[in-house]
Amino acid sequence: MPVSSDYRPEPRFFDLGADYADAVQAADFPQTILRFRNDRAAAEVGLEGLSEAEWIAAFGRFEPLSGQPGPIAMRYHGHQFRHYNPDLGDGRGFLAAQMRDASGRLLDLGTKGSGQTPWSRGGDGRLTLKGGVREVLAATMLEAQGVPTSRAFSLIETGEALERGDEPSPTRSAVLVRLSHSHVRFGTFQRAAYLGRKDQIEVLIEHVRSLYHPDVDSSDAPGLLRAVVEASAKLTARWIAAGFVHGVLNTDNLNVTGESFDYGPWRFLPEYDPAFTAAYFDQTGLYAFARQPEAVFWNLTQLAGCLKLVAEVEPLTDALNGFGPAYIRELRAAFLMRLGVHSLGEAADQRLVDTTLALLREGGAALRWEPLFFDWFGGFASSARALSGPRAKLYQGEAFDAFRFALMEHEPDRIERLEHPMFAAREPEEMLIDEVEAIWAAIADADDWTPFQAKLDRLEATRLAWGFTA
Repeated sequence: MPVSSDYRPEPRFFDLGADYADAVQAADFPQTILRFRNDRAAAEVGLEGLSEAEWIAAFGRFEPLSGQPGPIAMRYHGHQFRHYNPDLGDGRGFLAAQMRDASGRLLDLGTKGSGQTPWSRGGDGRLTLKGGVREVLAATMLEAQGVPTSRAFSLIETGEALERGDEPSPTRSAVLVRLSHSHVRFGTFQRAAYLGRKDQIEVLIEHVRSLYHPDVDSSDAPGLLRAVVEASAKLTARWIAAGFVHGVLNTDNLNVTGESFDYGPWRFLPEYDPAFTAAYFDQTGLYAFARQPEAVFWNLTQLAGCLKLVAEVEPLTDALNGFGPAYIRELRAAFLMRLGVHSLGEAADQRLVDTTLALLREGGAALRWEPLFFDWFGGFASSARALSGPRAKLYQGEAFDAFRFALMEHEPDRIERLEHPMFAAREPEEMLIDEVEAIWAAIADADDWTPFQAKLDRLEATRLAWGFTA
């Protein structure tokens, strides 16, 4: 099969050996019906030219791509809702391939729903088709909003009837492939630390440093932690600016490159609500919207604890304590990005964040979250559009006056973006649960994929209009 001309075979996670992963085989599915392929992402690794048959062979039957070994299920531990679980690992997925893009950056092709592994813990190793559809939608929306995220690469329906307690069953099955920079999780380090394997920690540090954070000096564990802290702070800030709730911020769901991945019970805010949760089983609100920075920091402290096997506590603590300032800095940058304006300095930028949140709080369900950023993108250049739009009556009063003053201080960034046809619409693209359920209902009831594809097309137009980069 074709591969990128820039493909180089090492170093890769595959080369670390049996201490870190287990060789596995994909399930033999009764059907392989291609439902989604991301040719834009495929082009980055030289795979956009695959025929449908070749694509299904690679991502439905998992015949190894040229130059790639067989799949491996990665080993890791993790805190799940802050309870340590040493019985984890890739239970329904594996690392299928690692390839380089034209710039030389290493990218992972990882699966979800590809069958049982030694870490399945009695599960069937499968993914529901609804879960796959939801992950494609979440990743596509987040990419459009400038959030560092894995990208849905392929979704293939696999023709099995699955029993699930949280979906009407039997329900349809699928296998998903995602593209991301790394699947090395905080939990990968936790497993090595749990086993007391200083040597494995050292190997992981060098592996992660050299591939993903090359500016860090060799064997500099605090320096690596600082880089992961910075990347995680940026990710968390972008989630908040997007109004996104991941839902399951366990240590096995955060990785060393600061990319969001593994979308399960995710939600986007219907309105500003700090206590909003995504997962029905998050009964204490541990991973509620406004508690996500706290959750990420707690997880970073677990990673720092692992690195104590090879580094002194004080420099690790210093690196860890950089999260708060980095998060605040990145939150200001994220809000300015979403509002399409330039920075005016720390004080003015923070005033804009504060007044935006105050207006969102006051606007509530009538304003929602996404429409404010849509209406006022570009600052003063959008005044006429916003004040003649469907939410014009909400844009008055003290909270609005404070927001407008703070926004108008900032110069528009790339004002030509407002010429995109998207900004002529009265409403923005959102990803609220009612629409997600309606998209799935069309598939479940009539095998109608038209609403799903139409939504993806609109999100692609949105991505191009916003012009954000993660």
